[in-house]
Amino acid sequence: MNDIMEDVRTQVNPKSPRFLDQLRLFIRAQNKSWSTEKTYVLWIKRYIYFHNKKHPSEMGAHDVTAFLNHLAIDRHCSPSTQATALNALSFLYNQFLKKELGKLSFSHAKRPPKLPVVFTADEARAVIGNLSHPHDLIGKLLYGSGLRLNECLSLRVKDIDFGMNQILVMQGKGNKQRFTVLPASLKPALEKQVDHVKDLQAQDLKAGFGEVYMPYALARKYPQAARALGWQYLFPSSKIAMDPRSGIYRRHHIHSRSVQRAVKQAVNAAHIHKMASSHTFRHSFATRLLEKGYDLRTIQELLGHSDVKTTEIYTHVVKKGGMGVISPID
Repeated sequence: MNDIMEDVRTQVNPKSPRFLDQLRLFIRAQNKSWSTEKTYVLWIKRYIYFHNKKHPSEMGAHDVTAFLNHLAIDRHCSPSTQATALNALSFLYNQFLKKELGKLSFSHAKRPPKLPVVFTADEARAVIGNLSHPHDLIGKLLYGSGLRLNECLSLRVKDIDFGMNQILVMQGKGNKQRFTVLPASLKPALEKQVDHVKDLQAQDLKAGFGEVYMPYALARKYPQAARALGWQYLFPSSKIAMDPRSGIYRRHHIHSRSVQRAVKQAVNAAHIHKMASSHTFRHSFATRLLEKGYDLRTIQELLGHSDVKTTEIYTHVVKKGGMGVISPID
């Protein structure tokens, strides 16, 4: 298992003259999420390499247009991919370089968005049944609470509110916080998992470890919190590893790739021939709620979508299921 802490921000020297380092520092000063930072840097790097490493300050609207046209015409990317690239480049020029791009005229990507792959209820149970612990509990949370995989793995003990039957998602997409449902059927398993974390941390503290990663602001404000049980990851890694950024040995959470690999193997073992992944559980959560008659706004809030249009894609999935129509051939 790879225990490198990929969801922890890289350290950047504030005095570094490198363009991308200064860009990262600017993004962090705006308190944007780590995923947003990675996405922006990725697309800005692609833009720079597309123009043969020319400095962005020496380019402008014409060069941005050429890159966006390349994505739509040559790379046949989806509209959402092109929009993400545009957002990154708009941020680069309008905010970081303080250089207005003005109105851009480019070819818009036309590839229609794909409908999400969804498990039936029986398929979801079959996949979870082929997962071993703790991957089975992670799968149940993804399906039962609609969490993204990284949201689930980033859960701390304190985020599980057994009394209120809810889960606090602290590091959602866009660095937003939200509550989602805590399935009643998972309470005993989650309480057992918390006991496991408690025992594991006691062992780590005895061995001179037991400190968990804390975001920089919280680490400064609550210096003792890193050793508190409430801040320990709900799904800790099986190994203690060195944080390559600080050199401190910690127990981080289970790596996302290990879960993705386990789910792929479980899908194959269940003889399901869909292009399914761990994210399929989240799609299935939303589809089940829609089938049960819950309104879109409620589902939107549980999923953490900023725009209800994103949630509306699941109405197409439900319609695709036949809408209760009996085929003429039947």
